[in-house]
Amino acid sequence: MQFLSRYQPYALGLLRIFAALSFISHGTQKLFAFPAAPSWGMPAAMSLPWTAGVLEIVGGALVLVGFFTRPAAFVLSGLMAVAYWMAHGSKGFYPLLNGGEAAMLFCFIFLYIATAGPGAFAIESRKT
Repeated sequence: MQFLSRYQPYALGLLRIFAALSFISHGTQKLFAFPAAPSWGMPAAMSLPWTAGVLEIVGGALVLVGFFTRPAAFVLSGLMAVAYWMAHGSKGFYPLLNGGEAAMLFCFIFLYIATAGPGAFAIESRKT
């Protein structure tokens, strides 16, 4: 399977892009009720969920285009670790049962991107 190694930068770039697109939708849900309002209601301005929504949109957009990818992904990884423990961890240990699967996966996907870099298709990967 060594022949797949040459596609590593492209696979990483696609992981970055699709994770960021999915992540941004969590922010647009919180701030703009798009594609649907959160089941728990719209967050008040400057509240913790509202701040998370801003980070999800802004940080997600930076990761999406591959600009300041490592610092943005690192911050988003931390955001998801905090979200997991604040919103899900208190409901039980297993992510499947406490509803924290997405937060856990985003946390480690963004941690990987922070360490591995943006991969292909990123603004900061362009040669001038």
